[in-house]
Amino acid sequence: MEEVRERYRCFAPDLPGHGDAEGRRPATFDAVVAYLQALRWDRFTLCGYSMGGRLALEAALRLPERVARLVLIGATAGIAGLKEREARAQADAELADRIEVIGLEAFVEEWGRLPLFGTQPRGVAEAARADRLRSTAPGLAAALRGMGTGVMKPRWDRLGELRMPVTVVVGEQDDRFRALGDQLVLGLPDARLVVVPDAGHAVHLEAPHAVAEAIA
Repeated sequence: MEEVRERYRCFAPDLPGHGDAEGRRPATFDAVVAYLQALRWDRFTLCGYSMGGRLALEAALRLPERVARLVLIGATAGIAGLKEREARAQADAELADRIEVIGLEAFVEEWGRLPLFGTQPRGVAEAARADRLRSTAPGLAAALRGMGTGVMKPRWDRLGELRMPVTVVVGEQDDRFRALGDQLVLGLPDARLVVVPDAGHAVHLEAPHAVAEAIA
């Protein structure tokens, strides 16, 4: 944000269930689209990372007249297969229950040890941990139940509707999301893929300058 602030007015709201919005309900796709719709700006570039990327994609489909450009970082258009999606929804629901049982700090420690974040340098991992600790266990559980990958309607078949320019950003070492990034670019009418060298899933934290360049 610091790097692009000279060119853009930046607005970075916390998602429902996270940070300053940890108590905001409902934490759902519909609610996030409504929050974006209420912004005073008629047109804006919309950027989202991971869960935020999935939400940004949904918002762009519903508010195409408002989203001038879309930047998706480590994102997906959902799980296409019904059985796999149902299994993920069940797993997300069980994880949400677990978060409420073990508490925020224990969950944050577990989450930070996932292989998905294994490429993070120590300073980056500590910054990510501090940001997650801004939330609460009930808030993150609500977000997982309402905005998790398992409850997302897959949007692969609707990518062709997005006529605005789209930039898809992935870390070179994030094999899973790099493959998903290739799929996204293939389905979008006006898209480019930016692969950031020596970065993993949290590419915006590991290589903020490269992500700022992709946005600008």
